[in-house]
Amino acid sequence: MDKVGCYEFMAEPFHCDFSGRLFMGHLGNHMLNAADFHSSARGFGMKYLMTIKRSWVLSRLAIEMQEMPTQYTKFNVETWVESAMRYFTSRNFAVVGDDGKVYGYGRSIWAMIDTESRQPTDIYAIDNGAINQWIVNDKECPIDKGGRVKMSDDAKLVRTIDTYYNDVDINGHINSVKYIEHVLDLWDMAWYKEHGIKRFEIAYVAEAHAGDKLSFYMEEENASTFNVRIVRGDGTECCRSKIVFY
Repeated sequence: MDKVGCYEFMAEPFHCDFSGRLFMGHLGNHMLNAADFHSSARGFGMKYLMTIKRSWVLSRLAIEMQEMPTQYTKFNVETWVESAMRYFTSRNFAVVGDDGKVYGYGRSIWAMIDTESRQPTDIYAIDNGAINQWIVNDKECPIDKGGRVKMSDDAKLVRTIDTYYNDVDINGHINSVKYIEHVLDLWDMAWYKEHGIKRFEIAYVAEAHAGDKLSFYMEEENASTFNVRIVRGDGTECCRSKIVFY
C-alpha cells in the first residue's frame, strides 16, 4: 500500500456556489474524508479508534487554492502524513485534476483525544507507533503552514448565531467544516461576485456544542485579508480564522 493516498471526488452541482465553483466548505469535507479513508485503510482511522474510546480531532487547517474545481469536474485529493509527534500529527493534501492540473494544497494538524476525558492521548500508543511507517517527508506541499492568527481587543462583533442539530458531528461538538461555512457567510453575495478565496486557515481552540451561541469578531488586516475570532456564549474562544481573498 502506498504511503500517499489518492481519492477521487467530483464537484457536484449542488456543492457549488452561484459561480459554478466548489464551495470551500465542501472542499474541506472532501479533504477530511480523504484523511479518514487514508488512515482507516492503514489501521489508525476513526472506525477503529472509536472501539478503544479514541478519536482524531482537527486542530488546524489551511487551504490555499489557485483555482476551485467547477461543477461536474472530477478531481483527486492526495493526502499523506508529513510528521507525527506524541500528541499531534501533521497531514497534507494536494487537489489535482485527472489531467494533472494542480488546483491547490492543504495543510492540517490533528490531535488524538480520549473520547471520555476529552484530553489529548498518546498517538504512539496505537499499534506500537505504527503511524511512523506511513510518514512521507519528501513530498512537496508548497504552501505556508500558517501560525497563530493575531487579533486585538478592538475586533468588531459582526454576527452572533445559534447552533443546531446540523452543526454537530460524530464527536458531539460543532463540526469543523461548519465553522468554515459560518465564517465565509460573513461576506455577502456582492462581495463574492468580485472576490474569490485564495487562502483559508483556521485554528481550533475549544469545543462548542449544539445550543451554544457563537459570536464572530472581525478585524481587517488589509484590503484582502481578514481575521475572525469565534467565541461561544460563556466567553470561551472556540477558534480563529484568517481569510485571504483575491
